[in-house]
Amino acid sequence: MKNDQKVTEATQLCAVDYAFKRIGGKYKARILWYLDMKRVLRYGELSRTLPDITTKMLTQTLRELEDDKLIIRKMYHEVPPKVEYSLSETGKELIPFIAHLHRWGKKQIEKEALTNPAKQDERTAQVCNSVCG
Repeated sequence: MKNDQKVTEATQLCAVDYAFKRIGGKYKARILWYLDMKRVLRYGELSRTLPDITTKMLTQTLRELEDDKLIIRKMYHEVPPKVEYSLSETGKELIPFIAHLHRWGKKQIEKEALTNPAKQDERTAQVCNSVCG
């Protein structure tokens, strides 16, 4: 019986690890969320939507999301170059989970504002309201 439990726990852990390696980190889920809301975003639009990300980190994160088949990168051969990003079908499957995290986070921000107004992260609340509505 214990061996069956260990296999099940290990399998579950591996699946959780797999998922978080694909969407973990500070920016990946946010990029997927914004792409779902806007459908298509260019690099500059993503950069403005995530003002706390460096150019290097945005480029690296977009490459990782593309390598993991979560986003689609469409390049137009024109001058100046134009690149658009959108969610793949696999990326779209993650949106209900990210939406759940969004609702949870919004609820926690509101709770925190009520219990400790001095600690409220105004910038987080403002960004959420401006981007997510």
